[in-house]
Amino acid sequence: LPMAFRDVNARRHIGLQQLSSLASTGRTFLGPIKSHKFIVDESTNQSTLICSAVRLIESLDLTTAAGQLLNETIQAQNKEFKTGMSTLLFLVGAWSNAVVECLQQNVPVPAIVSLMSQGLSSCCERVQCLHISIHDVKKELCSSRVQPNAFKSKACQVDCDSPLNPRDLLYFQKDIFAPEEVIPINSCSHQGDDWNFNKCLVSPLAGFGSVASHVRPVGDKSSSAISGSGVVASSHIKHKLTHSRHFTTLGKSHFSSQQASFKGPSADPCECYGLGHLAMALSHGNLTDVKLLQSIAAYQQERAEHRGSSQLNTTEIVTCSLLGLPESYSCVSPGFVTLVSPEQARVIKHFEDKQLRILLVDGDLTEQYRHLGFNRPCNVRTILEHPHLQAGRTGDTWLSRMSDILVSFEANLVLVKGNVCENLMDRCIASRILVIGSVPWNVLCAFGEATGAQPVTYLTQLKTSCVGGGAQTELWKASDGRAMDLRELVPVRVSVRGIPLLTAVLTTAVASKVQLLEDQFWTLVYRLHHALNDGKVFPGGGAVELLCLSHVQALAEQPVPPANEKAGKELPSPWLAAPVAQYKSLVLQALASGWKGYLSVVMCNTAKAPSELEACALVDHHLKEAADSGSPSAYILELFRGGDVLGGGSGALVDHDESLRVYDNVAAKTEAWRRALDLVLLVLQTDAEIITGPKRNQLLNSPLSSEFMFL
Repeated sequence: LPMAFRDVNARRHIGLQQLSSLASTGRTFLGPIKSHKFIVDESTNQSTLICSAVRLIESLDLTTAAGQLLNETIQAQNKEFKTGMSTLLFLVGAWSNAVVECLQQNVPVPAIVSLMSQGLSSCCERVQCLHISIHDVKKELCSSRVQPNAFKSKACQVDCDSPLNPRDLLYFQKDIFAPEEVIPINSCSHQGDDWNFNKCLVSPLAGFGSVASHVRPVGDKSSSAISGSGVVASSHIKHKLTHSRHFTTLGKSHFSSQQASFKGPSADPCECYGLGHLAMALSHGNLTDVKLLQSIAAYQQERAEHRGSSQLNTTEIVTCSLLGLPESYSCVSPGFVTLVSPEQARVIKHFEDKQLRILLVDGDLTEQYRHLGFNRPCNVRTILEHPHLQAGRTGDTWLSRMSDILVSFEANLVLVKGNVCENLMDRCIASRILVIGSVPWNVLCAFGEATGAQPVTYLTQLKTSCVGGGAQTELWKASDGRAMDLRELVPVRVSVRGIPLLTAVLTTAVASKVQLLEDQFWTLVYRLHHALNDGKVFPGGGAVELLCLSHVQALAEQPVPPANEKAGKELPSPWLAAPVAQYKSLVLQALASGWKGYLSVVMCNTAKAPSELEACALVDHHLKEAADSGSPSAYILELFRGGDVLGGGSGALVDHDESLRVYDNVAAKTEAWRRALDLVLLVLQTDAEIITGPKRNQLLNSPLSSEFMFL
């Protein structure tokens, strides 16, 4: 094939410059105060609002090899952790610039690769001293928010500084099996496995308000910790961002957690297992979603109490985005909430208060669908699988067969994982059979366990044992009790008694924010999920990055030992010891510049510093103080406990009586560092870009033709 060749390993290294340019577009995503970006599709003139590195990279035209590698790296981080992508993107750009500077100072590529890899590994080991176990975090968070009489009442109480007033009492999303009255906040109860979940889920209508609810078994005579209105109100409402993982302000909590107390022994004074407080500490300022997550965590913890589990089961959570309602209508609903056509909604009206027979289809409900792994015979072209000349067209034959099967099994509800044939959908509507497509696999599994239905790939595989029962459907209603008709699509809820599935209903009146709200919710869910799985967290507020910066600079300032046996053993290849050692200080300073730039940009984004120059000066001040203290880790932990990590003492501290802590995930953060550096070093070690195909002819006539050698 005709090819074009371009040398990329020059001092200006084209690949690293491309990474730097792409990464610079995401600088404003760092920190709790993010700047949103509009992505406009010129072909359709439609726009969407983004605030994450994943959506940004997906929206860019990544035609270069370096850009495609960056996309794969960010997608891998998102697939595994759902958080840390903005950090990864920024460090890719910062370290690309740092490596280019090393190349311009004639530092050999092997020296850069070796020293930067060792420096990052050393940092990852050094920051282990900042690990805080989840048990200690929950104990500290709960004890700092429990009033003295809470130990007597054994229930969580709302902080005295809560801005919630009695007139702002929230109404809970009603369960499909519950009676038609509005449930007050303090009337939660459960009976065996059939917990009245509608009484214990919150819709954050009160903005920054918060609610505490008491959940106890029927027959429990213990007094409720919430009497009267159940809320301690404050006349002083302060709307202030206090949950930043980067720079927290010290002061009394203005956002107390919505939570439920649970029956049984607990190590936490407030008996909430600390998940409500931990979710708030990991929220990084996302107050609306944290209320939804606290409700989900409270429900899951109550169900899992007999197993002693403290994990968050993400497979029992789904989302449904509703366009046309204010964001204050967001809530958590039991069961599965989804959008259907108005014609399907009319079928649901006939199912009110009826127990439905349910079928589950693991695949597409179309004539052409074949399951994964199905191979047709080679060299054979199928004209007609089931010839019935009197039946008319092939499509009509298939439609008639499928309709007859559904009618014969007396199915009322069919949940399909994939697509549904439109003609079959019309026939089912005429027969008052509700068919819902594009249902996630975890939803099918949940309904299978709750109803006894067994998923099938094709309707022809149906047996009596595959049909489940007990499902119910209804039109989804907003918190004020109104059924919603959002023009083209109608929200409905499908549920069954005892199902653990929960749907976070995310509402917004702005179409371009739909994807944004969903991304933010799942980011928060997975932060809590990974924190529980790791069993430990990092202190937030820039504490970890500050320690890394201090550690790397200390390594860079160490005198270079002579090229002896010891120096050789510290490096992967002994023959590289002598040439690598002389570049140690320069390369490690380049590595440190990534974290320094990270802290500086975050401080500017959060208005902690008017410029990056002043931010760098403040970082240098803390580095000097940490070095003079003799123990940088102890100094940084003291800053974190004081709530003033890199705050600069600029009047941000409100009250020293109570700190509002924020935390970061351990595995997600360190893996973002590793992936960022691995990508930069991979691109660094490429020495050529070879272009094949029709693009070669375009390059011949372009101004860049002088950079290529055509083969």
